[in-house]
Amino acid sequence: KSCARELAGRNILVNAVAPGFIKTRMTDALSEEQKKKLTELIPLNRLGEPEDVAKVVVFLCTDDSSYITGQVISVNGGMYM
Repeated sequence: KSCARELAGRNILVNAVAPGFIKTRMTDALSEEQKKKLTELIPLNRLGEPEDVAKVVVFLCTDDSSYITGQVISVNGGMYM
C-alpha cells in the first residue's frame, strides 16, 4: 500500500493477487482425503484453477482496473471471508 501511495502521482498502479488453494503440482501431492477436507473449508466447494488467478491478473493489466490501486485481491473461493 505504501508503494501504491508513493507511485500514484505517476499514474502507476500497485496491486497484489493472493491465491488460495489452487490446483497445482503442490496440491497434486495431497491425498484425496486432504483435498476433500480443504474443499469443505471453501464456500465455493472446489479448489481454484490456475485460470482463476490468471483472469484476475489479466483484469488488473487492463484499463478496466484503472481506478484500483493499493489492493490485495484474494482468489480463494471465499475461504477467508
